[in-house]
Amino acid sequence: MNEAIRTLKAEVCDVLENNILNFWLNNMVDNDNGGFYGQMTGEGVLKPMADKGGILNARILWSFSAAYRVLSKKPHASEKAQQYLEAATRAKDYIIENFIDKEYGGTYWSLDYKGNPKDTKKQFYAIGFMIYGLSEYARATGDREALEYALNLFECIEEHSLDTEYNGYIEACTREWGEIADMRLSELDANFPKSQNTHLHIIEPYTNLYRCLKEMQESEFCNYVPTIGSVLPIGTVVDQEIMLRVESALRNLIDIFTDKMLNPETHHLDLFFDMDWTREAGALESYGHDIECSWLLHEAALVLGDETVLKKVEPIVQLVAKASEKGLNADGSMVHEANLDTGYVDTDRHWWVQAENVVGWTNIYQYFGDESALHKALNGWQYIKDNLIDREGGEWFWSRDPERNINRKDDKAGFWKCPYHNSRMCLEIIEREIG
Repeated sequence: MNEAIRTLKAEVCDVLENNILNFWLNNMVDNDNGGFYGQMTGEGVLKPMADKGGILNARILWSFSAAYRVLSKKPHASEKAQQYLEAATRAKDYIIENFIDKEYGGTYWSLDYKGNPKDTKKQFYAIGFMIYGLSEYARATGDREALEYALNLFECIEEHSLDTEYNGYIEACTREWGEIADMRLSELDANFPKSQNTHLHIIEPYTNLYRCLKEMQESEFCNYVPTIGSVLPIGTVVDQEIMLRVESALRNLIDIFTDKMLNPETHHLDLFFDMDWTREAGALESYGHDIECSWLLHEAALVLGDETVLKKVEPIVQLVAKASEKGLNADGSMVHEANLDTGYVDTDRHWWVQAENVVGWTNIYQYFGDESALHKALNGWQYIKDNLIDREGGEWFWSRDPERNINRKDDKAGFWKCPYHNSRMCLEIIEREIG
């Protein structure tokens, strides 16, 4: 088994550097208008005048920051590590200059290709990813500016998204933080004020932000004196009051997942809710989100470091992962989701679901000693190698259908197709002590 793990680690490192990150460095850097291009089609056609999405740019920032942090500190540091840092810095600078709303706070949903605001709504899912990317850059470099912006955005979510009556976080606001009729994250989603998906991608950045603050507090590793405000006092690495605010928010989110979103009968995570947590939109199951949530919820509890919370969370983590098995196929892949009311099942093997499938089962193996979980992870990786990695054009295909036809209708790179799920899968395997 150790040999299989060593092989896995070597293979994902190679794919990360030579297939995923290399694609973005060679194809998606916009030297004409700044930042990164907004789209390449599934046929490999670059669209230099495509809009630039906030989620895409935040995920680029996270991916290259994390790659630099992990790969520059290994005994045999990657020769490309400096390129990763330069790409991360490019993303950070572009986000601060163009996506941050200097008048009302928060970040825009999208820009035009020249960097002007296009859709100015405040979608908290996207703001969460900005925190994720900025806090990872701060972890990787000690940069105080990135940390300060991450903390400002944390305050935006806490002020404008947190429901002080029923708890939880609403989906979206207007640019000026007013009510917005269409709160959907995408056209594929139901229009409800609260969703599992947005909460998942708020607990994710809050975990990373808290971890960043803890690491900086422990190491006093900080090389930037603030010039734009006073979120952190000059000369103070981490203010204890800020630590407690982020910790409290993280604790609350863990409770929301275990007490509100977890379906106690099925152990799937329900997807859409009214303000008072009434479950809505029918009997939907998202197997990709289940397996992703299993390890992100566990990560949140581990970073929090409270044994009482861990004792509550760890049985739930295993139950949610077990529930996701409903989406597993004999070839190691996982289907996306199902609507039990209509009988519709999205049987395509989406790239992000396969990546989370590998991480989720690796997490179960690492912490609970379940060797069958490792086999699921290895089988999932085999499916990815055989079906999703584009060996010629770079990056991964969006999906394949059950007959293994490649989906070229959806983007190779774009608003939702980013170097995040797949690069994170690789980095998680590289960093984890599993062999």
